[in-house]
Amino acid sequence: MSSQASSAPGKISLRLPATSANLGPGFDAVAVALDFYLEIEAEAAADFLIAATGRNRERCARLEDNLVIEAYKRLLRANQREIVPLAIKMHNQIPLGMGCGSSAAGRLAAIALANHFGQLGLSPEAVLDEAYMLEGHPDNVAACWLGGFVASVCEGRRVYPVHVSPPQDWRVIVAIPAEPLPTSVARSVLPASYWLQDVVQNLQSLSLLGLAFERGRGDLLRLAMQDKIHQPYRAAICPLLPLLLPLAGEHGILAATLSGAGPSVLVIVDNNSSLPRAEAAIRHALGTAENVELLSSKFVSRGAKELAEWGGF
Repeated sequence: MSSQASSAPGKISLRLPATSANLGPGFDAVAVALDFYLEIEAEAAADFLIAATGRNRERCARLEDNLVIEAYKRLLRANQREIVPLAIKMHNQIPLGMGCGSSAAGRLAAIALANHFGQLGLSPEAVLDEAYMLEGHPDNVAACWLGGFVASVCEGRRVYPVHVSPPQDWRVIVAIPAEPLPTSVARSVLPASYWLQDVVQNLQSLSLLGLAFERGRGDLLRLAMQDKIHQPYRAAICPLLPLLLPLAGEHGILAATLSGAGPSVLVIVDNNSSLPRAEAAIRHALGTAENVELLSSKFVSRGAKELAEWGGF
């Protein structure tokens, strides 16, 4: 091992949860953390190496055009730090390009690695601010970093998040199609302006959403997650959405919504015992739709900031 590697800070372990953003009306403003993860263990090495397991293993193991490695190098360069090569063990449970926060988890991982090995001295708040600047919107990164249900507002380069713990009884089924959808494509179908009545309806729904999560008001979720801003325009390129939206209010299903920009759909179920009939209803609604994975999950209240093992903060 090189002298640079031997003098670098010690090993770091990261556990970054998947996230689902927007939740209907909360476009670029709210998200919630889910209990499947990007797990990384890294230490200084002579050269970069990634040993990857889990979902999208070959994509995660690439050294070229790798979101984590490229963002890590960029941040070190921006702070005039030497680039410390890393040996990384990565286990990924977050499907890439499916609206489950894979890019937010990867960018937060890169910032945490740069903060640790570059000894940048970033506070937890500064890590979140940096992730927001890389991601372009605060919703996924805030929920990934803090856990739980998070609403965020930004001013300049700063993120001001508020976190609540979702009800422990609620469960999630994520319907994941076979093909990913780039966020850039999902954003390209949105209009440049909206009707006032559509904006008002979104504001009404969003005003209920955070309170429904905080107070466990599952009876409000169907209304609180109605959206007129992005889902009607994305339905044509996210074909699972129109199939599953009508299930809200039946079979123990409290609400259904695009997960982030899609193409996956997030279905919230009232409790664990309702999962079998909810899944059966989803399968029936999907009909002949092929290669759709149903991933059962739950909300988690702890984010990467608490789950990491390091000495950086």
